[in-house]
This record gives sequence, C-alpha cells and structure tokens, in this order.
Amino acid sequence: MGLALPPDWTPRGQFLPYRRDGSVVYLSGQICEWGGAVTHVGPVADTADAIAEAQKAAQICALNLLYRLKEACDGDLDRVSCVLRLGGFVNCVPGFGASPQVINGATELFIACFGEAGWHARTAVGVAGLPGNAAVEVDAIVRLRDD
Repeated sequence: MGLALPPDWTPRGQFLPYRRDGSVVYLSGQICEWGGAVTHVGPVADTADAIAEAQKAAQICALNLLYRLKEACDGDLDRVSCVLRLGGFVNCVPGFGASPQVINGATELFIACFGEAGWHARTAVGVAGLPGNAAVEVDAIVRLRDD
C-alpha cells in the first residue's frame, strides 16, 4: 500500500498503549498524530472534501494502532488471528451523519493488511472533541494466534 508505520511517540495521557489478556490485545485509542503532531484537526464538516480528509485521518489512527499492535506481537504482525472490534470517534459538527464513512478509512486499512481476518465489529460515533482537537480517534481489540 506504500504506507509506513509512524515514529514512536509519547502518549498524551497516563495510560498503557495496549494491554494483553492471553491472546487478546486491547489497544488504547489512537488519534491522527504523526511525530507528535496532530495531522487533521476537528471539527469535521459535513462536506465531501472534509469527509475524505477525515478518512485519511482515520487511516493514520489505524497506522498508529498497527505500530502499538506490532509491539504487543513482539514485532510479528503475522501473529494476528483476527481484528475483533474497532471503535471510531469523529470530532465533528453537530448533526454530522457520516461517522461510519470516516471510520472506513481505518477499517479499509485493517482489511488490506489482514484480509478476511481484518473484518471486525465496529462502532463509529460523532463527538464534540478529542485530545489535541484531533479529527479522529480509533481503538481496537485484536486476537493473536497462540504462541
């Protein structure tokens, strides 16, 4: 896909970037941040151009999730059995109805990376604000193959 994982960064809050429980990895929400800077700010307007940019923001969130997932897999993303769930949050204007369309940016990346195993249950909601005024935040739950 011609994409790269981001450089390491410091979380904006006091939390773990992921928590493993057996073969399940709970990934903390990741905003559209690259190299410590928010790439897309909210609120997302209800226009085609704004939605397309927000989909790119969701893709960046997914790349950040993959970075942390790779850590949880000891560097081996081939250990991913399936993506169980994504939660997507869009910092948007009131009445915004395209949150599912925006979060497709993250969904499509996971499907491209993991094929059938990338399909997942999902939530996509509009919110009044996110950390750093980011346009999008996404979290995930992933199951790994047994060691």
